[in-house]
Amino acid sequence: MPHFIRLYVRWVDRINRFIGRFAMYFVLIMMIGFLYAAVVRVGFNIYTNWMMESAQFLLSAYYLLGGGYSMQLNAHVRMDLFYSRWSPRTRATVDMITIWMVIVFLVFLLLGGISSSEYALVHHQRNYTAWAPPLAPIKIIMTFGIFMMLLQTIATFFRDLAAACGKEIE
Repeated sequence: MPHFIRLYVRWVDRINRFIGRFAMYFVLIMMIGFLYAAVVRVGFNIYTNWMMESAQFLLSAYYLLGGGYSMQLNAHVRMDLFYSRWSPRTRATVDMITIWMVIVFLVFLLLGGISSSEYALVHHQRNYTAWAPPLAPIKIIMTFGIFMMLLQTIATFFRDLAAACGKEIE
């Protein structure tokens, strides 16, 4: 593999690893938030309307920012009817072909995310609830997560291409 492809794969892997490990803490933040909401509700009879929306935003950020890292670890669910019986080169060849469906899907998601984020920024879009938080921050985070997953998918394609040729990108 050319040097710039190896650099690209290493760079994307490193960034997605950092982002994915950072996003893991969002679950802990959600748990602390739910604990706080339960304590103030039961102990002080105070409702926290904002907690459920905050949790939804954090969960969205968690799975979209962690998507590239999950792909890097091969942690996504796969249909494994024949796949496990194939040789590593055959698997890499099939992955190299089928990953284009993921790339096309992510490109469309990214275009929609960019459009939606732009709309939220221009029109100061807010959620239709009593708390009414602005939607631009979470839409930008979601779009960034989709972009990073697209970059990781392309890196995975290059890794599969190398494996199909009997080489490894290190």
